[in-house]
Amino acid sequence: MAHSSGTPTALSGRLVTEGGIIDDGVLRWDGSRIVSAGGADPSVERLPEGFLILPGLIDLHCHGAGGGDFTSGSDADIEAAAAHLHRGGTTTLLASTCSAPLDDLEAAFGRLAAAAEAGLVAGIHAEGPFLSRERNGAHDPAFLLLPTQEDVARLVTAGRGHLTSMTYAPELPGSDVLVYELVMHGVIPSIGHTDSSTEQTTAALDLINEELASTGFEGFSGRPTATHLFNAMPAIHHRSPGPVPLLLQRARAGEIAVELIADNVHLHPETVRMAFTIAGAENICLVSDSTAAAGRTSGTYALGHGEVTVVGDAAVLTSTGGLAGGAGSLLDVVRCAVGAGVGVEDAVRSATSVPAGVLGLADEVGSLRGGLRADAVVVSPDLALRGVLRAGRWVLPLDRG
Repeated sequence: MAHSSGTPTALSGRLVTEGGIIDDGVLRWDGSRIVSAGGADPSVERLPEGFLILPGLIDLHCHGAGGGDFTSGSDADIEAAAAHLHRGGTTTLLASTCSAPLDDLEAAFGRLAAAAEAGLVAGIHAEGPFLSRERNGAHDPAFLLLPTQEDVARLVTAGRGHLTSMTYAPELPGSDVLVYELVMHGVIPSIGHTDSSTEQTTAALDLINEELASTGFEGFSGRPTATHLFNAMPAIHHRSPGPVPLLLQRARAGEIAVELIADNVHLHPETVRMAFTIAGAENICLVSDSTAAAGRTSGTYALGHGEVTVVGDAAVLTSTGGLAGGAGSLLDVVRCAVGAGVGVEDAVRSATSVPAGVLGLADEVGSLRGGLRADAVVVSPDLALRGVLRAGRWVLPLDRG
């Protein structure tokens, strides 16, 4: 375990850095900060052959884990879910809420703001309630609303400065007001759960970029996002392409970062390869969309006011059997992306430095370089988890076996 002072601690192995993989590298840290990440040092015991040292993973979209739900859970549930995610390699995360009555969301935001102030989560991602009824997915239609300035302002206020992003359907009446309110308060608009046409999506992106430019938005990267691309959106049709092709193209241009749940459940591997080929890894954020069921092999768990059940590798709504978020970790998603043919460096980049940039935290997390927080994930050659370092502390003890 690293100490708050004294001699830096070090790991030797294959480092996955922004500049590429260093086959014989050493990561050094002192207290909670990385001192250096570079060339070999024979005095440092080397990890087993083929082990990789990754930056701590960053998840922009997770609703809970380990039995705890971020929307309906208590303070203890939130702490347990965050700790489970940290031990699984996700050292930085946004806590995602699902659609619920506004009073309940305000209460949840209060609990999650406290978690952010305690350093357990990096902020709040509100998935809803301003979503399409036609593309509601696992969100209860009874809780979906048309956006108004008053309601958006209520949620922004409830977040106490920790509301980081909000998923919304841009075709809804009032969405222009929502975008203005979010950008004015430094909250990233994320297009998702939408039935919008290509034209409506184009207008929405143009409006977001216009508002970002006019307000001098510098709170984060200034780049909007798209929530779990392909999922809860119209399928591509050659005469009615919908939002997906446009979002991929605008991502390629660097205007937007698109989320992918590349877990072999939400997306076919070929779809994942296509997205990486078109948009580029530097414009993709791999996400888990994890629920309280993540890390469990069976059972029923809360998802806001609803329930999900673990069925194989999926979390499904207990009431309907419909897909309802993820049952794995972000590291599982990285492993699936690599299995789909995405290079290790690209998959890791999309789970570390890209989301760090979206959050405006590129000088704090997301890479192995001096001065950043000492977050690292040690994996075996098959990307199985072997240890997790968060802020210089082993939250999952290193296993060299």
